[in-house]
Amino acid sequence: MKYTIAPISTLIYQRSHRRRQALAAAVAALLVAGAAAALVAGPSAGSANALANGLALTPPMGWNDWNAYKCNVSEALVKQTADKIVSSGLATAGYQYVNIDDCWMQSTRDSSGNLRPDYTKFPDGISGTAAYVHAKGLKLGIYEDAGTHTCKGYPGSLGHESQDAKLFASWKVDYLKYDNCYNQGVSAQTRYTTMRNALQATGRPMVYSICEIGFSSPWLWAANVGNLWRTTNDIQPNYASMLSIFHKNVTLSQYAAPGHWNDPDMLEIGNGMTATEDHTEFSLWAEMAAPLLAGDNLVNASATTLSILGNKAVIAVDQDSLGRQGRMIRSSGGLDVLAKPLANGDVAVVLFNENSAAATISTTASAIGKSGASSYTLTDLWTGAVRTTSSTISASVPGHGVVMYRVH
Repeated sequence: MKYTIAPISTLIYQRSHRRRQALAAAVAALLVAGAAAALVAGPSAGSANALANGLALTPPMGWNDWNAYKCNVSEALVKQTADKIVSSGLATAGYQYVNIDDCWMQSTRDSSGNLRPDYTKFPDGISGTAAYVHAKGLKLGIYEDAGTHTCKGYPGSLGHESQDAKLFASWKVDYLKYDNCYNQGVSAQTRYTTMRNALQATGRPMVYSICEIGFSSPWLWAANVGNLWRTTNDIQPNYASMLSIFHKNVTLSQYAAPGHWNDPDMLEIGNGMTATEDHTEFSLWAEMAAPLLAGDNLVNASATTLSILGNKAVIAVDQDSLGRQGRMIRSSGGLDVLAKPLANGDVAVVLFNENSAAATISTTASAIGKSGASSYTLTDLWTGAVRTTSSTISASVPGHGVVMYRVH
């Protein structure tokens, strides 16, 4: 459906408004005929005309402060989190971006029109913070907005794209999350393409994250504009929000490929869901080849949270070089089967129980796109247990839980 520009009063939205209304009803059921065959088909439709900046060839991994801290971001927090990413082993697991969200800047530009860090929060400025993060072997991300103001009212980049991109490059920023508030009714494709051009003109590699939250169906146009694009409203730290976002994002698998990804928003692991639900979110996001951006208080994260975020077997599914997003191959009564082909010929399978009571979920090797062998090895990516089967792939799955296999 074509996105119709609404009056300016309705376009000026903030995160608090986003939370009151979902973008669209979740897809209740999927047409699954032929889905198994599609799993072994050629490159996805999103591969054509992709942004050629050579970045995000696998989904970006890192951390963003917003979910846990909102506007309470600071240089000290960013540095402490960078330290924890390294000391906890998350860096060696693949987490590399330390991303600053809204509220990092002063409320006005300087006399030359430049953005200014809030030096109370960032006494060394963004460049000093970036230097610290880089010294840890990590990369720094920044936030801005494709409107006149950010969602929290700080100066936006609309009309200042080239100036701001040059400033970010001078600070040695590695990642830009670009939001959609106060957009003055200018089309999203125009605004986001203008910033893409400005970033490219700097000559500095910066992952470009389009945070347009799906209003104008960016999956249809953004592959040659950004490296990732938000597909849904902002996630909240509860199972219902996570489930709704999953339902939307899982339908868009054809648009994901190396260098450009569907983004179902940051992870809420460690922010209030149960441990079972945290395992589920991480499994589903990995299966959907989603960016893995932790959104919790990593500095004080529990051992359970760190073990979930650090599961290298699940991360390997997300980071697989084939770059295919897993597809829903069966969904009935809240019992779902997803399959994701991997570069070495294996298939990652998620059995997901959306309901509150435990249930058995089953599929077959042929249904997930495997055939021709007398037996298959199933490796449980959470327990490490290994077994074989001639065809059936089945497990008792707890309520709100998953069982995730790598099938060889």
